[in-house]
Amino acid sequence: MCIPCCYTISTSEVGVIEKWGKFSRLSQPGLGIAICPMEQLVGRLSFRVQQIDVRVETKTLDNVFLTAVVSVQYQVLRENVFEAFYALTNPAQQITAHVYDVMRATLPTLELDAAFEAKEELASSVKNALSESFTSYGYQILQTLITDLDPDQRVKNAMNEINSSKRLKYAVAERAEGDKILQVKSAEAGAEALYLSGVGVSRQRKAIVDGLRESIVEFSSETTANAKDVMDLLLLTQYFDMIRDVGSSPHCRTTFVPTSRNMGDEIRGSLLQANAATRA
Repeated sequence: MCIPCCYTISTSEVGVIEKWGKFSRLSQPGLGIAICPMEQLVGRLSFRVQQIDVRVETKTLDNVFLTAVVSVQYQVLRENVFEAFYALTNPAQQITAHVYDVMRATLPTLELDAAFEAKEELASSVKNALSESFTSYGYQILQTLITDLDPDQRVKNAMNEINSSKRLKYAVAERAEGDKILQVKSAEAGAEALYLSGVGVSRQRKAIVDGLRESIVEFSSETTANAKDVMDLLLLTQYFDMIRDVGSSPHCRTTFVPTSRNMGDEIRGSLLQANAATRA
């Protein structure tokens, strides 16, 4: 006795109907009827984009173990529903196996730094390998993404330390270069200041000499004194001016010692007198 059985297929899905155990037809979204027990709804396939995340642990060329996370996005081809349903028992598991094979064949040929730089090439290799294998089974590989490359924590700490040391070295070099520029500029400024100071002193002395010469000429023209007497008078005047300026200074620490042409004889005589007084 045959009994009509109702069922529903959701949007973006397709139902697979078998008759006496043999494929009969595909059932589109909506309400469907199967003649039981001849016909039976044996399965459904979704046309939505599906994703599986595969974690692969392998090592690089420089013997660093890392864990790579590969995300594979795939979809059932509408024109190959029969192959997608009947050719593969567990599509997700078989995609995972292919990802393991490609990643463990590619990453060991790259060093750790190169592996981080070659994420696009790795993803392209995985996608090409999966597309070649699964298109004939009714699955389209839309995208493969290398979402994470995670080495051991000690390796990450070492990489951070290397990077920090490089930046510190660069900072020290830049600081030293800055100090060098400051010292050079300071030396140039000091040299310029000394030069200008020398020019000022030279001009000052020239002005003094010119003033003295004019004073001597003017004084000589008005008196009968000779040039030597006038020069001695001017020098004596300047000497007293210097004594006045030194004495009026609030922080004067100057000691005047009398001098003469026979100073050595005077010191010797004083020592002899002191010695004689001590013996007496």
